Amino acid sequence: MKGLLFALSGIVLVALLIVGGIALSTYIDNRQIADARTSAVDSASEKVVAMLGYDYETAESSLPTAAEGLTGDFREEYLKLIQDSIIPGAKEKQLTVKVSVQGAAVISATPDTVDVLIFLNQVTTNIDNPQAVTTGSRLRVSMQHVDGEWLISQLAPI
Repeated sequence: MKGLLFALSGIVLVALLIVGGIALSTYIDNRQIADARTSAVDSASEKVVAMLGYDYETAESSLPTAAEGLTGDFREEYLKLIQDSIIPGAKEKQLTVKVSVQGAAVISATPDTVDVLIFLNQVTTNIDNPQAVTTGSRLRVSMQHVDGEWLISQLAPI
């Protein structure tokens, strides 16, 4: 009888350890995802403002600097776009674009990737239209955790 009681106690202890391990693992995963959500949303908001807002007088330096917040093919596409189109167009039209994030929320998240929905306003002026024109946009921003930093890996209007 003592042997049976000892065996049952051992089984219960092992079961409790397994359940405790699963609970701890789930807690750690959830904590990592919660941290990822917060950090990625903040980073996405900051980086979107840097890459979409510019002044024709400083675009040549500010926009390539904004590309440091991007990763992968998207970074290369952005650099090509700003060099071929945005910077020359901004200088020609004396274009200024001010961007402000009105809201941001997580669409989906894992510890290393987060998709963020960003609502933003853009206030644009140029030589042909010195009166500020405000437009609103919604963007889906895909963030990737690379070397301890959240970087934009994709951006698409919604």
